Amino acid sequence: MIIRNFIALGASAFALAAAAPALAQSAPAQATTAKPTPATANAKPATAKPAAAPLPTMSFGKWGFDPAGIDRAIDPGDDFFAFANQRWLDANPLPPEFSRFGAFNLLREKSTSDVKALVDALVAKDPASLSDDERRIVGAYKSFLDTAAIDAAGLAPAKPYLDEIRGADTLGELATLWGTVGYPSPVGGYVTVDAKEPTRYSVGVGSGGLGLPDRDYYLDTTEKGKGIQAKYREYLTFLLGQAGYADAAAMAARVYGFEDAIARNVSWDRAVRRNRDLTYNAMSPAELAALDPSFPTAAFLKASGFDETDRFIVSDLPPTADRVAELGLDAATVAKIGGGTPAMMKLLRETPVDVLQAWTIKNFLNSNAAVLPSAIDAAQFDFYGRTLNGTPEQRPRWKRAIDETEGLLGELVGASYVARYFPPANKAAMTELVENLRKAMAVGIQENAWMSPATKPAAMAKLAAFDPKIGYRDELETYAGLAITPGQPLANRMAAGKWAYADMLSKLGGPIDRTEWGMLPQTVNAYYNSTKNEIVFPAGILQQPFFGLTADPAVNYGGIGAVIGHEMGHGFDDQGSKSDGTGMLRNWWTDADRAAFDKLGNALVAQYDALCPLDDGKTCVNGRLTLGENIGDLGGLSIAYRAYRMSLNGKEAPVIDGLTGDQRFFLAWAQIWRAQQREDAARQRLRTDPHSPEEYRVNGIVRNFDEWYKAFGVTPDDALYIPPEQRIRIW
Repeated sequence: MIIRNFIALGASAFALAAAAPALAQSAPAQATTAKPTPATANAKPATAKPAAAPLPTMSFGKWGFDPAGIDRAIDPGDDFFAFANQRWLDANPLPPEFSRFGAFNLLREKSTSDVKALVDALVAKDPASLSDDERRIVGAYKSFLDTAAIDAAGLAPAKPYLDEIRGADTLGELATLWGTVGYPSPVGGYVTVDAKEPTRYSVGVGSGGLGLPDRDYYLDTTEKGKGIQAKYREYLTFLLGQAGYADAAAMAARVYGFEDAIARNVSWDRAVRRNRDLTYNAMSPAELAALDPSFPTAAFLKASGFDETDRFIVSDLPPTADRVAELGLDAATVAKIGGGTPAMMKLLRETPVDVLQAWTIKNFLNSNAAVLPSAIDAAQFDFYGRTLNGTPEQRPRWKRAIDETEGLLGELVGASYVARYFPPANKAAMTELVENLRKAMAVGIQENAWMSPATKPAAMAKLAAFDPKIGYRDELETYAGLAITPGQPLANRMAAGKWAYADMLSKLGGPIDRTEWGMLPQTVNAYYNSTKNEIVFPAGILQQPFFGLTADPAVNYGGIGAVIGHEMGHGFDDQGSKSDGTGMLRNWWTDADRAAFDKLGNALVAQYDALCPLDDGKTCVNGRLTLGENIGDLGGLSIAYRAYRMSLNGKEAPVIDGLTGDQRFFLAWAQIWRAQQREDAARQRLRTDPHSPEEYRVNGIVRNFDEWYKAFGVTPDDALYIPPEQRIRIW
């Protein structure tokens, strides 16, 4: 399965990690949190601070974009992102709780506040009057908020789990724990729609195990890289000291050495991992076990509930020489392919059990830091927040409590959210926009000069089969059987993980559930899912600056229209295009058409590889890693522009506040990427994020549009100018 989301997801759904036998790969998704220096490792929780300053806001004027925000001292042809956004950026410095802040964060904060209003209303009610569902929401929220009780309990709630880990004296016993819900694991399995047989579920298998965000962090020999490695080892020392290790520093060094071996011998380069042909490797149970006959595969699968499964899809199986030749992989690409699951099995067999126990313990503490004593929570933020992202302050506890509640009972909360905040008119307008974008893309496919008549019918069939989902799913989850215990936040996490895991296992052998969503209604994001050929737009993103019922059509098309087009574009990007209209991973292209498409993609890679924002041009965007998202942006804006022009029925749009319709369209695109970030966060994103930095999602795209040059009078004297023959248009 491939799911492409519009922007890198931030905090929230720890439940995804808790639900499966955890594939502990890189930093926790929920809180960028971390280790303090020795001086702060045992610090007391911070005392209450004065109320934080108000967060930045955005003005959308009378028609969806405030022209007063344009910085006319900047030539749009030199830096269109700054032309549209710099005055706002200058007036709104980064709040201390954020590593980056922009339009997406603005809406996410609104969503969090909207949900808090719903939860506060429940908290204020007479407890005796609450329904069972309301009682669960209140219990989850208040349990996470009560840091005094969490601190008073210390590690007592975690002790049964830590004792189980310490008591696993053999690799087989550890493999059984790793297959049990709630215990971190260096290998993992999950139920997924089978990419080559999308009418059934199979079990995906892969390896993880890193505590730093990517394998490159372990391989980094720069002074900054060595400093991060040293800080991480200090964090490991702190965690293992909290767990009671007498010589925590010595064990931390051994755990770090284990992870370093994973990075060097097991992990794949991120850009290579995007290749869906490489990551689909179907195996029978016997073939999976044969990858390493001495590894306790059977124990792991039995504990995971996969012992009756007939098909496994191994995502990180190194290709054979014949497969390398078949896929046409060059030597440089092959060199970036790690040993994957077979190498992980071997490494686990060769690593002393006490190191594997310590690794599992530190990951348990790390992944649950938010519901453990404040010193652990503060330590996690210090490393993952301050050291890795440069964020001065942790997100306020009440906001994290909302995230936690959504992680446990997200769709239950979402039902109230859509009832209050998502009017039916928004859904109707979005449905119309989606169909307009579909019509525009159909025209684009038919008029496409580089795609042959032999391939176009299959492309049109895939487009016609897109399944749009808008706002929220019809029957939101009620989490029947999930008990929330007041005052027990760790127990609540474990209960939610077990519930979610059992729900996942129940899919095996059954029909594909096409009603489920991968995001909550209140999420500010969108995604494309290749195996279901669906495009999904939660209610949370269907607000300004993306969409407004009374906004100028040019702004809606340049905002949410481009988001819709982006997700449609993922169905036809370098990896999404490998699935047909039924979701099946197969080649539906002629060889000549695929070659022509890849040529355009490679040209886009070269454009983005040349964008180097840090270290005097030495630290650059990874054009190969970001290719899918860049194609999504390029195609999305192309489709949205065509749809906008079609909506005008051959007429010109009126001029508003001195701006033409085309100018307003491109300004709307620039506005949704209005954001700034801290340098450390930017460095991490350049290594790990398949999305390009926001300024390049604007400047790197518009410079390929002839219409943008015309709209803003861009000439060869401007910095963003590229000759017409070098401009790339794919869809």
